[in-house]
Amino acid sequence: MSTPAGDALLHQPLKEVIGGKTAAALNKAFGMNTVLDLLEHYPRRYAERGQLTDLQTLSEGESVTIMATIDSVTVRQMKARRGSILEAVVTDGRGHISVTFFNQKWREREFRAGRSGLFAGQISTYRGKRQLAHPQCILLPEGVDDDPDAVAAFAGAVIPVYPSSASITSWQLGAAVTIILDSIGELSSTIPESVRQRFALLDYGQALRMIHRPSSMAEVEQARHTLKFGEALLLQCVLAQRRSVLAASNAIPRVHTDSGLLASFDSRLPFQLTSGQQEVAAQISKDLAADHPMHRLLQGDVGTGKTVVALRAMLAVVDAGGQAALLAPTEVLAQQHYRWISQALGPLGQAGTLHGDPSGTKVALLTGSQRSTSRRAELLDVASGQAGIVIGTHALLQDRVEFADLALVVVDEQHRFGVEQRAALSDKALDGTRPHTLVMTATPIPRTLAMTVFGDLEVSTLTELPAGRAPITTHVVAVEEQPAHAARVWQRASEEVALGRRVFVVCPRIGDEIDQADAPGDESQASPLASVLETFHELSTQLPNNVRLGMLHGRMSADEKESTMQRFADTGAQDGIDVLVATTVIEVGVDVPEASTMIVLDADRFGISQLHQLRGRVGRGGLPGLCLLCTRMPAGSPARQRLDAVASTTDGFALSQLDLELRQEGDVLGATQSGVRSSLRLLQVLKDAEVIEQARQCAQALIDADPQLVGEPILAEAVARSNDQRQSEYLEKA
Repeated sequence: MSTPAGDALLHQPLKEVIGGKTAAALNKAFGMNTVLDLLEHYPRRYAERGQLTDLQTLSEGESVTIMATIDSVTVRQMKARRGSILEAVVTDGRGHISVTFFNQKWREREFRAGRSGLFAGQISTYRGKRQLAHPQCILLPEGVDDDPDAVAAFAGAVIPVYPSSASITSWQLGAAVTIILDSIGELSSTIPESVRQRFALLDYGQALRMIHRPSSMAEVEQARHTLKFGEALLLQCVLAQRRSVLAASNAIPRVHTDSGLLASFDSRLPFQLTSGQQEVAAQISKDLAADHPMHRLLQGDVGTGKTVVALRAMLAVVDAGGQAALLAPTEVLAQQHYRWISQALGPLGQAGTLHGDPSGTKVALLTGSQRSTSRRAELLDVASGQAGIVIGTHALLQDRVEFADLALVVVDEQHRFGVEQRAALSDKALDGTRPHTLVMTATPIPRTLAMTVFGDLEVSTLTELPAGRAPITTHVVAVEEQPAHAARVWQRASEEVALGRRVFVVCPRIGDEIDQADAPGDESQASPLASVLETFHELSTQLPNNVRLGMLHGRMSADEKESTMQRFADTGAQDGIDVLVATTVIEVGVDVPEASTMIVLDADRFGISQLHQLRGRVGRGGLPGLCLLCTRMPAGSPARQRLDAVASTTDGFALSQLDLELRQEGDVLGATQSGVRSSLRLLQVLKDAEVIEQARQCAQALIDADPQLVGEPILAEAVARSNDQRQSEYLEKA
């Protein structure tokens, strides 16, 4: 099969096609290296003649694109500070408006009276006059200003407006794209011909030309749809191949037994499993009994009982003669899991000890900061098979960790780990087999996102809260607007402690950082952010003397963290902690039944899902939960709107949807998690559900019929390139 000549040009260095100077500027501004990088830098929006606005009708606050002629230009020095202002008065022949630029005196060379162009921005008012401050602008090329036909053609066309920078304008980007489109010739399409015909899609070359040089907005929409489908199909083929490989892999069936550890554990449970937990448990049991590896995502809101479901799965494989590994992202969470599982199992998890059940197993803990003596003993128990359940951090991924028979891998808070990291643990199974895998997340994932990024996983969802979970009330405390309410926060903390309860106080920083982290919002902070060290010192003087304070943050040693959490969780300890001042190290997994109150300082510095996770640390022991989100942000600001959204509902799925809409899926997932975000230019997984579903069905049919895509070499090459890119990105980060 012959390959069109244009295909080879796509992967050539930009400098060989458009020149070294422009290529260097594009690389510096946007990281572009190849011709394809530039062609996939799609226009952000388009200006049409029909959208151009009569200058006489403009009002403050409008976002407009105007076609106008420069009437006059002046440059003056600013009085209050250093720098200059360039002001151009432009006209459409009926009205006038000022266009101003700060510290851009160089524009005086281009802005000459009589020259025309497009100006886009938001109308504002300064000293009673309407103006466009720092608009985006495209001036007509030199020499056409006096040609009415050229001006009409320029204004009448659909004009692409590209994401630009201070060094590369939209006009320059458009010119570079034009050079390539004029020379590239025919291109092959990754979308098979049969699929293009079925969904009335363009070929790749058509789509590129129409998105960069459209004659109408209808062409823009047609091109965008084709390119979105292409992105979705490529991604879904990668995931379908991954599912195909997993289905063809061998796993040792771990068949459930009616007696053994799992049955003994169930008899010890002080509560009944919810119907959702029972349903998911049945799904997992069926998966474990198969001769190909389970690959399941277990998602559920905070407190829906995912850990109990995972523990029962681990006990089931131990009953069947295998081992289970639980991978946690932090030592605090790994230690929390170790304590909870050890306590839940009791004698069943103490095999080999004086108080252990002879039919039980051993629970091992492996972390990076473990003492060498303890670590060697745990490694021996894991290698010999005596430890049926192994809990750890990234330390589990190291080469020297060997299992006797790794049957099940459980990954908690899976978004903290990349695909390759999960695979590294799976490689520790017996030769010729792969372990079953269960990944968990307390950040609910909308279906379109699960299809797009976790398409190689079967998805189970828990929505029902177990009996005994108390309701949590959330309030936003406006510190500067309501100082009395701010003072009441600490009174309430003292009252909770007097009732024998525990209080979390979370701060966005430790206290000795040189630079403060960027906020998720766009508001600036005039005063320093609350810190653990400073808040701990302040509360030691504000709270009653009988309130015992503690602190927890990421720079403490593992032993210090462990000791602090035990003192906070143990209500009977003489050196216990009543109020724990911490960073988000306690965000997930920490389970203290007596914790009733969560106070988050400068709460606007945290994301929606993060605040929901923090809130889930209280109300876990039957006590009513209270969450106080303290902020200095004014009412009506985007930051306050985020906090109000958290306070308005405890539905994690609704909050997750809002969080993803605000932050975009790329920020939430990260490149190492999805391994595919870099390939998404136009596809929006929250908005393009129909395209994703269609592409998923097509990809599965293609892979079912031809797993290596031998009959679709262009698509096969794109899939291979995507996998190679994902691997190189992982190696760079490693």
